[in-house]
Amino acid sequence: MKYDITKAERPMMPKLGKGLETVKLLLSQTSKSMHEPLAPMVFPSLGAHVNGCEFMYPSGEWKEPCGLIAHICANFSGNKGQVGLLAEANCRDFRTHDEGSDKELKDWDKAYKWRSHQKDCPPRPDVAFFFPPADCTPAGFNKNVEALAMLGGKCMYMNLPEVVMANDICGGHKKVSKMLRCCFDRELFGQLRATESGVTCNAKLRACFTFASTPVDAREFYKFELFNGTIARITFSFVPKHARVGRIPRIGKFSDEFYGQLDEYLQRLTSAKGRFIIKPLNKLIDKMAEDMAELADCTDDEWLYDCSKRSLVSAWRVGCILYLLNNQTFTRSMAEFVEWYVYQDLWSKQMIFSDIVNGEKGVYSIDPLSADKKRHGPVNMLTCLPNPFSKEQLIELRVQRGKSEEGADSQLRQWVFHKLTTYSAETKLYYMTEEALKKYKDNK
Repeated sequence: MKYDITKAERPMMPKLGKGLETVKLLLSQTSKSMHEPLAPMVFPSLGAHVNGCEFMYPSGEWKEPCGLIAHICANFSGNKGQVGLLAEANCRDFRTHDEGSDKELKDWDKAYKWRSHQKDCPPRPDVAFFFPPADCTPAGFNKNVEALAMLGGKCMYMNLPEVVMANDICGGHKKVSKMLRCCFDRELFGQLRATESGVTCNAKLRACFTFASTPVDAREFYKFELFNGTIARITFSFVPKHARVGRIPRIGKFSDEFYGQLDEYLQRLTSAKGRFIIKPLNKLIDKMAEDMAELADCTDDEWLYDCSKRSLVSAWRVGCILYLLNNQTFTRSMAEFVEWYVYQDLWSKQMIFSDIVNGEKGVYSIDPLSADKKRHGPVNMLTCLPNPFSKEQLIELRVQRGKSEEGADSQLRQWVFHKLTTYSAETKLYYMTEEALKKYKDNK
């Protein structure tokens, strides 16, 4: 594990080397302080351009790059709006297509109103929007899902500047979880209505989303979705408070030269077709799955482990998109970025939600970044214990962390299994292995 998400500092993004030219190009148009928070946010709009491609996940299942959902979380006036600038840059082709769809729909609406009293009213055209507006009704959204499926399984992209806008799309907050699940898992999504005026449709939901909100709004919006898998399907990017430097952030000019380079990369996404198996990426994901299990054993955090399973899927999809952008070649720099993507997602989740997940009282309405608020979230218990240590010392530490005494035996067995510790029957003490000392030496 290269990153320690038990600390308050964001995992440092690796150097954007070979294969990450597209990400580097997009971030060049944003303020420097926002490069790391915005890096995960560019992929939903990029992934929506891929159509007709399937990739084999390590499990053996064929998946599409669609279904990416990213949520940037920062205080108000925290530069979250730069997500919209990048979305518009990536989706100019979508806008051009949607202008034609919008005109066709308006022409039909005008003709329908004129002939509404006649029997020869024209049928509604089956138009699709690749980049629908944020203000969308449930019927309009479902109709668009069906229209995209009729075009050969196209994917739409939506950027919601406020996450609460998802309630309007789904017809209420209780249905948001269902929509996000179907989006991430590419499942059938629709509705059945009995009347002629109702919209009946049912098709596979191919969509990508970006959301934005403040930490307090995010905690309020997802407070009932923390244990049903919804949170795990969303990649979070948390923006800590910036220092009061008294400088207005500078963004790029979005010049013609920039758009020319960007269009070349987007063309690689839209032209790619077929089935692919990226062996280096799958090998990386398998290795990271082992790392996630080890991290969960060190922190004894089941929620973190459950979230990591789908974080790996999202990161794998990002790797697939990077593979297409880099002329179907996978590089070491891309592997490092995919690995960082997982850890920054888990770090962001625990910065925003960990105290709620752990059931701590009296802190719900407090900003997660408050200086006087004690640290919450996972802690690597190995780094908190002496070397060697006894079982009693681990139990004492677990009690301090609000965990049960009974779980100590299981945790010790996992540490021995992962070769993090060895047990001496003579001294009845546990010793950290050389591998564990090397891995966690900066924390000791």
